[in-house]
Amino acid sequence: MKQHDYWNQVAATKQFTTPFQADVFAQYVEPSAQILDVGCGYGRTLHQLATAGFTNLLGVDFAEEMIQRGQNQYPDLDLRVMAPGVLPLATASCDAVILFAVLTCIANDQEQEQLIAEIQRVLKPGGILYVNDFLLNSDARNQQRYQQYKSQHGGPYGVFELPEGAVCRHHDPQWIKHLLHSFTQLEYHPLTFTTMNGHQSNGFYYLGRNK
Repeated sequence: MKQHDYWNQVAATKQFTTPFQADVFAQYVEPSAQILDVGCGYGRTLHQLATAGFTNLLGVDFAEEMIQRGQNQYPDLDLRVMAPGVLPLATASCDAVILFAVLTCIANDQEQEQLIAEIQRVLKPGGILYVNDFLLNSDARNQQRYQQYKSQHGGPYGVFELPEGAVCRHHDPQWIKHLLHSFTQLEYHPLTFTTMNGHQSNGFYYLGRNK
């Protein structure tokens, strides 16, 4: 199943569970800042920011059904459908970009690098990038599915397929460090998250400043 089809299919039922570190984010980003949430889903994170007093918020996602749910659930938010690729914003137009559990949906190294480069383009110099995502796990269940996918399809270790057919990825911390090397790291904290399907997984949140 294609990623686009999966997220449209589950848009009405999935509840995002991993926590957004709003208090940490607010230490680096002003309430009046122009904030872009890439892969915003149904707008949960932007709703949290709006409730906290942030006013210039834009969310984009490639899943039409996710955006429709968000527009119904949070009608005051600016949520838009975005085709994969170039972000629909001018260069150096954003004060902050949020990338919340998006890398896990991109199995390919090069596609992840292209997304980070595009985010860096739309961020102002000194702008803030917030990333929340999943790290490799060492339990037998995850190791088995990492190895099974790699044996069948190749690609980086940590990629796996959900029973519903969507492809996801857990990341080596060294890959995350490489991927975000062009930002100045402000925060990096490993955590344990509960996934959408109710499992425990290693994860992290990161804040970096655009150089």
